[in-house]
Amino acid sequence: MKHLYNVNKIEKLKWFAKRFGIKEILLKPIRYFISPLVIKFKKKSTFEYKNKKYEMFYHKYNITWANERCVEIPIVYNEVYKEIINKKKVLEVGNVLSHYYKPFWDIIDKFEKGDKVENEDICFFKSNKKYNLIVSISTFEHIGYDDDNSFPSSKKIIMAWNNLKNNFLFRNGRIIITVPIGYNPKMDKLISKNAFGFNKEIFLKKIKKNEWIEVSKKEALKSEYGKPFPYGNCIMIGEYKR
Repeated sequence: MKHLYNVNKIEKLKWFAKRFGIKEILLKPIRYFISPLVIKFKKKSTFEYKNKKYEMFYHKYNITWANERCVEIPIVYNEVYKEIINKKKVLEVGNVLSHYYKPFWDIIDKFEKGDKVENEDICFFKSNKKYNLIVSISTFEHIGYDDDNSFPSSKKIIMAWNNLKNNFLFRNGRIIITVPIGYNPKMDKLISKNAFGFNKEIFLKKIKKNEWIEVSKKEALKSEYGKPFPYGNCIMIGEYKR
């Protein structure tokens, strides 16, 4: 079955145009090319999450300075770092953080190769390992939507979630996932009815070029992906504690 991760370059371009718009096919390479200059001169900005101030994270990889990862990375890495220095067990689902930091935690990613990355499908993978913290950055919205869609996206997402929650998490352990609103309609619907049973949901919305603020769930779910700013304009940070 054809999907994003097993098609040729032409098919990937078609996918990219469908998800992000034809204009982005031209703009993304330009943004990547100018990334070193942008990062060098871009004014440092901050945002608040859980009453704590974070500095936005700028990096040329995946033009992090221009998309929602500028807030996702500092939030999630802060949680990972706290667990690692306390010698706790951490698992990342979807290989994201290792592009920015040397990984001292386990990583599962179905397709991407990399240091410490185990290539397994989290919907079905079984392991004897358990973790104090499981994190995932902008990965769940792709499940069953951009990969093998032999099952409906919403079904595969819940399969992955239940597998993590029931089989990989220590008692009193936590799962933290971030998701861009508006990318996968099925994911948005699951969030709207709290199908994950999160203990806490926080929504951050981009209201200016370098400004993200916390908004209500109702306002967040009205957000559109790619409008008015490129890529994610609103993210959910969901936290579950067993």
